[in-house]
Amino acid sequence: MSQSRGKFLTLEGTEGVGKSTNRTFIENYLRDQSIPLLVTREPGGTPLAEELRELLLKKRDETVDPTAELLMVFAARAQHLNQVILPALEKGQWVLCDRFTDATFAYQGYGRGLALETIRSLETLVQNDIRPDLTLILDIDVETGLKRARQRGDLDRFETEELSFFERVRRGYRERADQAPDHYQLIDAGQPLEQVQADIRSCLERQLTLP
Repeated sequence: MSQSRGKFLTLEGTEGVGKSTNRTFIENYLRDQSIPLLVTREPGGTPLAEELRELLLKKRDETVDPTAELLMVFAARAQHLNQVILPALEKGQWVLCDRFTDATFAYQGYGRGLALETIRSLETLVQNDIRPDLTLILDIDVETGLKRARQRGDLDRFETEELSFFERVRRGYRERADQAPDHYQLIDAGQPLEQVQADIRSCLERQLTLP
């Protein structure tokens, strides 16, 4: 009997929504269910992709062209997908990825203003028909999220963007969630953490019942 393919879960949201805390919660929950799990992140996940991550996040005097930024994101994704994510899924592992292509649509598409059709073309080139089985989007008002993020200390190149940039990013996430409600789960990250995680648990419980 051939081994069943693992499930691909992604966790998304703007800055300061609590992705790190809730990623750990999801990881612990799934491991408690004896799910074989790989936890990874984007940009990153392989040595080459992590180098590209450093290039993308580093603050610099030079203005980074949005198209150059987009291509670096997809270069890292191609390496990550083929070296890490797909082999894990084929072995029957579940994969939990902190950000994936929805972040590209939100940040480079809505945030930077690049054509969504260009991003869709790169998505097809790099991923073929690979898409997450479930995407959890942690959603919070932008001002609250940025206040949280800036309390963490040193900011990367994206975290120093203006409020209006993150408003566009948030709108991008919410519009994508509205377009495919069966695929996306929008979680109110402004709630108390206990309720946020109860909502996440409900989503995961439903996913466990699906073939």
